[in-house]
Amino acid sequence: MAKTNYASILDAALLEPETTLAELKQLCDEAKANGYAAVAVMPSRVKDAVAFLAGSPVKVDAAIGFPFGMTTPAAKAFEAAEAIGNGAAEIDVVINIGKLKDGNDAAVYEDMRAVVTAVKAKGDRIVKAIFETGLLTEDEIVRACRLADQAGMAFVKTSTGFRGEGATVPILTLMRDHVSPGVQLKASGQVRTYEKAAAFTQAGCTRLGTSAKSACAITEAAQKNA
Repeated sequence: MAKTNYASILDAALLEPETTLAELKQLCDEAKANGYAAVAVMPSRVKDAVAFLAGSPVKVDAAIGFPFGMTTPAAKAFEAAEAIGNGAAEIDVVINIGKLKDGNDAAVYEDMRAVVTAVKAKGDRIVKAIFETGLLTEDEIVRACRLADQAGMAFVKTSTGFRGEGATVPILTLMRDHVSPGVQLKASGQVRTYEKAAAFTQAGCTRLGTSAKSACAITEAAQKNA
């Protein structure tokens, strides 16, 4: 079996509100040096990240409706379209968790579909749905998976990393079992070590969302274990 190139599936995130331009540049330099899949940033930092990553294959991933997901579908759609216009290649959007808990599946679908439609109007871009699984029951996770699949999401993702438990192998297995084969899986929250990265990849993840610090640690450990 071929070895996993962990760096190439890492989305290294710098989403804290106190993030400085110097810290963002440092992450982008590390992403280029290590060959990460993407750097995940807040929308106001998209242009900066694009400039820092110019000439490299590392993508800019914009976090939309972050971290609570409670803005309106129209607001999320605008935010996502603006991020794409500013150079983002991928979008990670937090679903409306409260509406899901209300049992209002139509509203949750509308929320996700609005973002997918806005992004696809700008070209072929990846959109990932963030669930915050640590706040959800298994039934709610299953419903969220089916709605994300129907809305045209390319990925389903466990969490923001800011709330709840984050990724676990049982939750990832549950998610994998309730989306179409073409929908990919992204773990986030708890992706802090090489061992966790390996376990989540074995559970079917093709992307791993982690902090800038953890991304470096995982990459270094993966090289030692290669």
